[in-house]
Amino acid sequence: MESATEGISKLGINGDFASSVPNLHKNLSLLSPDQIELAKMLVAMEQSHLFTNWPEPGVDDGEKKAFFDQVTRLNSSYPGGLASYIKTARGLLSDSKTGKNPFDGFTPSVPTGENLSYGDETFMKFEEAGVKEAQNAAFVLVAGGLGERLGYNGIKVALPRETTTGACFLQHYIENVLALQEASNAGQSERDIPFAIMTSDDTHARTMQLLESNKYFGMKPAQIKLLKQEKVACLEDNDARLALDPQNKFRIQTKPHGHGDVHALLYSSGVLEEWQRGGVRWVLFFQDTNGLLFKAIPASLGVSATKGYHVNSLAVPRKAKEAIGGITKLTHTDGRSMVINVEYNQLDPLLRATGNPDGDVNCETGYSPFPGNINQLIMELGPYFEELKKTGGAIKEFVNPKYKDASKTAFKSSTRLECMMQDYPKTLPPSARVGFTVMDAWVAYAPVKNNPEDAAKVPKGNPYHSATSGEMAVYRANSLILRRAGVQVEDPVQQEFNGQEVEVWPRVVWKPKWGLTFADVKKKVAGSSSISQKSTLALKGRNIFIENLSLDGALVVESGDGAEVKVGGSVKNKGWAIEKVDYKDTSVPEEIRIRGFRFQKTEQLEKQYTEPGKFELKA
Repeated sequence: MESATEGISKLGINGDFASSVPNLHKNLSLLSPDQIELAKMLVAMEQSHLFTNWPEPGVDDGEKKAFFDQVTRLNSSYPGGLASYIKTARGLLSDSKTGKNPFDGFTPSVPTGENLSYGDETFMKFEEAGVKEAQNAAFVLVAGGLGERLGYNGIKVALPRETTTGACFLQHYIENVLALQEASNAGQSERDIPFAIMTSDDTHARTMQLLESNKYFGMKPAQIKLLKQEKVACLEDNDARLALDPQNKFRIQTKPHGHGDVHALLYSSGVLEEWQRGGVRWVLFFQDTNGLLFKAIPASLGVSATKGYHVNSLAVPRKAKEAIGGITKLTHTDGRSMVINVEYNQLDPLLRATGNPDGDVNCETGYSPFPGNINQLIMELGPYFEELKKTGGAIKEFVNPKYKDASKTAFKSSTRLECMMQDYPKTLPPSARVGFTVMDAWVAYAPVKNNPEDAAKVPKGNPYHSATSGEMAVYRANSLILRRAGVQVEDPVQQEFNGQEVEVWPRVVWKPKWGLTFADVKKKVAGSSSISQKSTLALKGRNIFIENLSLDGALVVESGDGAEVKVGGSVKNKGWAIEKVDYKDTSVPEEIRIRGFRFQKTEQLEKQYTEPGKFELKA
């Protein structure tokens, strides 16, 4: 029998690098030249422990090859490869162990931005500018998450945004993009707005299935691109030794890297280059379950275009010390400066340490001067693409190990590097124009991210961010918008669902093509109309005009694009009552019980106008 060394040398392989790793050395003949290069890198990066339990050649050879297939994927999906990942991890783990403050040398100040008030003249001008600019935009939905944290087993974008119509988040987003596309291209040949969705192993197939089974919700399939993010290797100790999967000695344990991956994916997939060639000027990033976001998008895009912002962060007023990151300008003693999100638990101590003894406090407006980051970003594509050419899309990462004890020498469980898409500006030069647009939370921010039990524990007065509050926020926003357009909308009542006390407004919903902007809504409301608190109003068509309507009950109007419908008179019926549901009641579908209520559809006036023409609905 020839030795492993002789066998390897006959194959022309120089196995010297593995001489100190006998179990790898004797298996080198199984590997391709590319895999041998990866093995060299792992040994050089002090990852020899990965091969400790490898058996003789001939045993589990398929698993050994599968290990290197996984290493190949981990290496190619990370900017700079696995060696760069391990090197970065060592630096961040060392900083974490020594307790290094990432903000050392930085002084915080309030950055420049635009504060908008929904419906006033300035707001409407920005909205108009944003709609014009939308034909030069592309949208990116970050949708790598499941709804488990919500008490829902599906993908989050499949959850109904509201249960009056049952339209899910993804349908709502696509219909808004299509409405923007049509409004922006008015009178011209229509230019399709590209729409990319970042998925994960958990959500990719189900997102595709949701799109296909619903005919892409009216969008052309070619407009939509799905980009799947890979996970990253876990780290078992402060030396950044890669962790093996506890279930399989031939696999590295992996966990999600965070939504910051979206930048590298857009760059490495060639999507950004394709968009730039196609004339795209703006890229809008948003997350998966904010049902109000598109009410804020046209005006925010108008701000970006008018002010020439390279990066525009959408924000809401935040109370001092509220559990939401604050958009902050940081200036270093060496002259560097950046405008970034600083987490709320870091902002207060940072202010105290830099000459603000009171820390994060409300100013004369009743809010903190540092607006609340809602993770919706607008980038100007030219400067964004140039920056990614330098970085490959790599975002400044962080590590958050859970240590066994105060010595910080061992972890309770493996950790990994993470990154967030809103940290993109950390690498930008001071010349970059980074700003923000603030809008009231009632019109811009109602994320659905907490399950009923967690939401019920939220201190009174703080936002619940649950399926219950998210749906009620849609009705509140639409009711308030109609009020500003001149409709008398009755005040809400307070009710409790799933342990959360919320305002229950009339259940008013409309398709994006009915009321994309405040100007659209104002054009479609005339005379003196009123809506009672118990009412439901669903408008599903473009040209539906409300004039002198008195609604006390449920009214659903649907119209085709060629139909023009004037709705007025007195509509009074028993309507749709709200019935409480216990979130523990498994006889009720998950997407309903996490809200704590459902509609008892007792009586409604429902009209459909599918033919072109002018119609009048006068009850």
